[in-house]
Amino acid sequence: MTATVTYESNLRTTCLHLQSGSAIETDAPTDNKGKGERFSPTDLIATGLGACMITTMGIKAESMGIALDGAQVEVTKIMKSDPRRIGKIITHITMPGGLGLDDKNKEILERVARTCPVERSLHPEVELEISFDWK
Repeated sequence: MTATVTYESNLRTTCLHLQSGSAIETDAPTDNKGKGERFSPTDLIATGLGACMITTMGIKAESMGIALDGAQVEVTKIMKSDPRRIGKIITHITMPGGLGLDDKNKEILERVARTCPVERSLHPEVELEISFDWK
């Protein structure tokens, strides 16, 4: 088992990661009867994509002798209705300055990000807009 999810009340859950004991609370979003005081479940999916992209890039970068410390991913989730679902996820990855990478190494790292496990797990109807800033 990976995690437990407990419904607390008022459209809030507590998600417990069993291996580490760390917890995340979720709220329903304000556009769906919630308070929006925490990540919504769909926020976690979109944010999980950004985290997966930068993590897999970090794994590959380490094997290439490159430190990506300070890299950042901005994530925007756009919902659709009828049925309500994630329609689009926009990710903008900003790499730290001074890496001095050539085009080949940038291409390798971008390919790793675009094929991370979360990206490959998303429904094909979810539109992805991915961009990179190599300072």
